[in-house]
Amino acid sequence: MITVQLGTEDQIEAICALDEIARHNNERREFIQWAVAEKVCYVAAGPQIVGYAVLNYSFFAQGFIAMLYVQQDWRRQGVGQILLGYLEKVCQTHKLFTSTNLSNLPMQRLLAKLNYRLSGVIHDLDEGDPELVYVKYLR
Repeated sequence: MITVQLGTEDQIEAICALDEIARHNNERREFIQWAVAEKVCYVAAGPQIVGYAVLNYSFFAQGFIAMLYVQQDWRRQGVGQILLGYLEKVCQTHKLFTSTNLSNLPMQRLLAKLNYRLSGVIHDLDEGDPELVYVKYLR
């Protein structure tokens, strides 16, 4: 059974270990450390941590999922859906935003399944791969 809770300082290494980018990228590791310290990082765990998400309010003072990451071996098993469902419950605003690259079709399918709708497109973040912004109205 997968449960979600706020990430703790003693979980930072485990979070970084499951994130393929964080294993080799200090900026990502620092982002994870910051998110845990600010209490905006949530971990999904069963017997071990299998995913994490970061929810903050830096996007026009609205809830914004800045990161959703599921360990490779646990993808397409409902972990992302569990994380998103939990964030929807704890979000303090009536709109919840997130984004993903145009190339990330699995994330787009997950967002559609959970009734997020396309809100806009941002070009020039990742060359040749626009960022799609999604929103879900809560409560």
